[in-house]
Amino acid sequence: MALQSYIFFILFLLFKFSTTCCYARSLTEPFKGGFSVELIHRDSPKSPFYNPTKTLFQKLNTSFHRSLDRVNHFYAKPKATKNTPQSVVISNQGEYLVKYSIGTPPFEVMGIADTGSDLIWSQCKPCEQCYNQTSPLFDPSKSKTYEPVSCYSMVCQTLGQTYCLSEAQPNCQYTISYGDGSHSQGNLAFDTLTLGSNTDSSVAFPSIPIGCGVNNAGTFDSEGSGIVGLGGGHVSLVSQIGPSIDFKFSYCLVPLFHPKSSSKLNFGENAVVGGPGTVSTPIITGSVDTFYYLRLEGMSVGSKRIEFVDDSVSDDEKGNIIIDSGTTLTILPEKFYAKLESEVAANINLERVNITDQILSLCYNSGGHNAVEAPTIVAHFSGADVVLDSLNTFVSVSDDVLCFAFAPVASGSIFGNLAQMNYLVGYDLLRKTVSFKPTDCTNI
Repeated sequence: MALQSYIFFILFLLFKFSTTCCYARSLTEPFKGGFSVELIHRDSPKSPFYNPTKTLFQKLNTSFHRSLDRVNHFYAKPKATKNTPQSVVISNQGEYLVKYSIGTPPFEVMGIADTGSDLIWSQCKPCEQCYNQTSPLFDPSKSKTYEPVSCYSMVCQTLGQTYCLSEAQPNCQYTISYGDGSHSQGNLAFDTLTLGSNTDSSVAFPSIPIGCGVNNAGTFDSEGSGIVGLGGGHVSLVSQIGPSIDFKFSYCLVPLFHPKSSSKLNFGENAVVGGPGTVSTPIITGSVDTFYYLRLEGMSVGSKRIEFVDDSVSDDEKGNIIIDSGTTLTILPEKFYAKLESEVAANINLERVNITDQILSLCYNSGGHNAVEAPTIVAHFSGADVVLDSLNTFVSVSDDVLCFAFAPVASGSIFGNLAQMNYLVGYDLLRKTVSFKPTDCTNI
């Protein structure tokens, strides 16, 4: 049934693009070779979440706690079904943001770019009950291209958590309940979504399903205006615009707090990852369509290989780790982490220190240096060995303390964004692969 609904949804997308070909083709001509947009870290000066009163170390410590929050949502109990993937995603804790516009004329908003979420939604007027948002709200009555989705349409049924108010009001209503008690409810509609490309031109996609939230409450930040879902589900941004981008996207994350504060999010031909040094691993179908599950076979510290062990994952679950751009730390099961930490510690000849207010347990006196002579760690994914240097594995938590950027949890595994920095990471949703290529992301 899931496969059948997916096929129907792809046919629906192709139909929507074909019926708007005259309008869409004039918009898509400039990006036949693909396009890229700016990906902004939430703690950079370009972010609406930027707080100049906090030190870099305070911001990092907060992001570590957000990492643990992500675990609670990715691995919420009970697990969500494939028809309700949104019930376990986190509400407002992603690490990267993207600018986009809704409607005609375009109305600019900034949403959290989340590989752990699907639906694109933003707060809208008139708001019945909204969290306090400092930036203006989108007013659908001012968009010439806003078109409510029918309750009886395929896209409404595909989303899962939808309902109709009455036969007299047959427009599709959506609801998302997040693991932390937050929620968004509103109208599902087709409208034009516009992304600003790196060539100073914009790329518009007509008739994209967008959630117009009119009843939103919980832990959402007043500076944010919604979420841009980059997950693997049927209604995510990459699935919706998939026919125009060959179902490919990639990103290259610059090191934390680098003077070049923006990373790149690429689509289409710009997102192809290949050439010397590229390795690829399969995306594995997991319990939730939204998440990108990979198979981690083990990790090596220098010449010592440690086989991956996770007692919470059954033998028939081939995907045992989620790759996520919205989680800072790499999260591992306690038993496996203990072996990894022990081997890393055995290869570092520095004074070990205990930091009581940190969630990271392996820390060293760096003597004021921003780097440590750490052993090379290799993440052995199925078919792909990803080499991690000290930039990916250690992080400064104060002027003179560096800590191992991995953390243990009782259940769950996430390959976080620190481990992905200075890698071009490409997702091919047709071939079902994630590719890694060592890259100086500051030069892209």
